[in-house]
Amino acid sequence: MRKVAIYGKGGIGKSTTTQNTVAGLVELGRQVMVVGCDPKADSTRLLLGGLAQKSEPETLREEGEDVELEDIRKKGYGGTWCVESGGPEPGVGCAGRGIITSINMLESLGAYEESEGLDYAFYDVLGDVVCGGFAMPIRDGKAEEIYIVCSGEMMAMYAANNISKGITKFAQSGNVRLGGLICNSRKVDNEKEMIEKFAAKLGTQMIYFVPRDNDVQRAEINRQTVIEWKPDAKQADEYRGLAKAIDENDMFVVPKPMEIEELENLLMDFGLMN
Repeated sequence: MRKVAIYGKGGIGKSTTTQNTVAGLVELGRQVMVVGCDPKADSTRLLLGGLAQKSEPETLREEGEDVELEDIRKKGYGGTWCVESGGPEPGVGCAGRGIITSINMLESLGAYEESEGLDYAFYDVLGDVVCGGFAMPIRDGKAEEIYIVCSGEMMAMYAANNISKGITKFAQSGNVRLGGLICNSRKVDNEKEMIEKFAAKLGTQMIYFVPRDNDVQRAEINRQTVIEWKPDAKQADEYRGLAKAIDENDMFVVPKPMEIEELENLLMDFGLMN
């Protein structure tokens, strides 16, 4: 089973990218489990047709400690397994603890056992936080392949560089590796070339360039991935391409994060800081 975590700047489109990629993997015949690691509990919404799935903490509060796997894991699009780790109400408690509890419970209930036939476990992780509970997927070896969703925007690249620092740290004591950057385009000038150069500086690859397309928003309004909503759409083929690129990827590296000055020089070279 391949264990994958998706990181990136808050609002960059991680959950959307993850769910659409998973739909593409389903078409390739892969069995996938998606674990949402965000207090908003919206990492599986498109795979569940808009269903507001209860998070694990909610289920525990209502059902008590005696829960079964089917209480916290729901079947979604194409047989995908969906889990939401959730978190506390805003301003109360630590959301990172919800992730820790969720992953530990999934393990204890046998969700990761080979008998389940899983090809992938995907972790959709909140924002660009790589400390505490949010780092658990990479800190404790729950995820070994990391993909960073970014764009040609300055703060998205700053976040990707910081996440690379976290990966480098945890790679010293585990098997976590960076599989590449996913450029979720914002139509920035020279965006593809800039992210390709940025990836090369980090010692990795831009594994896929996802063009901006309003069909993504249209599919979300219909509570579906693009592949399910409009299978013949050009954007559906883009997500199929991303899924295939991840499925066939064999380039996993310990990244070489850039110094801030070097990153800013790269941004200046492409005119972002003029």
